[in-house]
Amino acid sequence: MTGLDISLFLFLLVTFIYVFTFNVITTQHKVYLLFHFFMMFWPIGQVGVHITDNPNLQVVYINISFVCLSMLGSGWLLFTKFLVNAAYRPSRKFLISMISPSLLMSAFIVWNPAGLFMHAVNGGYTERIYGPIFWGLAALLVTYYGISVRMLLQTYLKRKAQQEDSVSIRNALIGIVILVSMALLDLFVNVVLDPWLPVIPGLTSLGIVMSNLYFVFALQKNRTLDLVKIAHQDVVNTLSVGIIVLDEHDHIIEKNRIISPYIRTYVGEKLNMQKLLAGYSQDAAGEEAFLHAYHHQPMSRIQTEIAIEHNRQGAKFFSLHVAPTIVSGRRIGKVITFQDITELRSLILKSEEHNSSLQERNRALIYMQDELFQANRKLEQMAITDSLTGCYNRRYLMQQLEHEVMTNMRYKIPYALILFDIDFFKQVNDTYGHVVGDEVIRRTAEAVRSSLRRTDILARYGGEEFTLYMPHTTKEQAEMLAQRVREVVENNHIPIGRGRPPISVTVSMGMIAVEEPFEQQYDDIKDYLKELFSKIDSALYRAKDDGRNRVVNL
Repeated sequence: MTGLDISLFLFLLVTFIYVFTFNVITTQHKVYLLFHFFMMFWPIGQVGVHITDNPNLQVVYINISFVCLSMLGSGWLLFTKFLVNAAYRPSRKFLISMISPSLLMSAFIVWNPAGLFMHAVNGGYTERIYGPIFWGLAALLVTYYGISVRMLLQTYLKRKAQQEDSVSIRNALIGIVILVSMALLDLFVNVVLDPWLPVIPGLTSLGIVMSNLYFVFALQKNRTLDLVKIAHQDVVNTLSVGIIVLDEHDHIIEKNRIISPYIRTYVGEKLNMQKLLAGYSQDAAGEEAFLHAYHHQPMSRIQTEIAIEHNRQGAKFFSLHVAPTIVSGRRIGKVITFQDITELRSLILKSEEHNSSLQERNRALIYMQDELFQANRKLEQMAITDSLTGCYNRRYLMQQLEHEVMTNMRYKIPYALILFDIDFFKQVNDTYGHVVGDEVIRRTAEAVRSSLRRTDILARYGGEEFTLYMPHTTKEQAEMLAQRVREVVENNHIPIGRGRPPISVTVSMGMIAVEEPFEQQYDDIKDYLKELFSKIDSALYRAKDDGRNRVVNL
């Protein structure tokens, strides 16, 4: 019996080492190894009981066996959770609620109050009598396994109905049936029927080993727990990018499904890149450079574009990337990716067409903006000038004077204003007509404008009246400019056509020069301007009363 338990323990230890060494350790593997770890202590505890006559040591070995047995239920339930859902992540609350009954039962097993767990027979524990705590442990384990079986069975039926992979669930169900069956058989034969039947040793240990042997066999055959590899293949096959993996001799060792309809290659054959690109490349010069880099620069990342006709749906465009696979500075292969850029190419083409259309529209808009700008300039010019003479109009003059006079008042800058009109202009209209009268006004304005400085402002005040604003001008300078204007007008001969001799006109001028410090403050600049023009108007009438063709300076 001792040799059997030792053999079973060694077998469990070897399988533990095998699973740990030869499998990629996933979360499921970690839970399984924990479960396996607890299983190993049952046979070693049974060995310990039979190799010593010391009752205290026998109690220790029995406690170790049954404590680990009590933990198997919670461990199996957790393992079942991961089998049912590979992405399962247990919450802290669930872990506490799941493991608490096992921990509580383990505490009662170790404590063994009043022999409620077991009694010694003949002063030793090689043979023992179990109490209520033992049956509570059995009930707890049956409960754990019942929940697990129910969960596994529901998942198995669901996956089978949906034609999904149910091998792992089926293996788990078979394994737990083996374990529970042998444990129940041990309980029934060696505990319940102990008074009438001889003891059959190692039934639970044998069940543990048989169950574990089935798990390891299923693991090796079906790779049930190797979720990394399964997930890797699933992820690779669901990628929208075609992938071909080459070894260092350019043999294909893996490819995903998406590239198969477009490129006929098979795992194990050698990839001929030149043949692959034949007829597919969009740029002959680029193809040659790509192949040269592919063959002579194996450590470089290279890229090109290809177009493949597919099922009468037109060409499919791919961006082909080649990257080396490097481990410890040594190239061990290549990874070729095929990125479908058909939609991107279509969008680029549409974008180029759209941009071309936008450029045409932009050029038209720029032309329209230029025309609108010129029209606005003309409108602005028309808004501030007199259409007959080309001089500024009265509205513009008054707006400018408000700003100019305020500046002059602030910085004490001298300036002068002149108001003049054409003498006897009504006689010109009555004698020659209004057309000639308009020509007299226009020619007079041209003559005056030709005698002014660039900074002076000439505006038509109304009818045959004009206003002249002269900034930065003293009284003496204003008188000189006024006389020059008067003489220019007097000497200007205006043709009237129809063989008649030209005529000339004179102007009467009222002037005011402001050059003294400004002591008086004005709340409204418009009122100040009204006062100025009232004075200039008075000077103009005085010039007319004094005989016309003269300048009166206030």
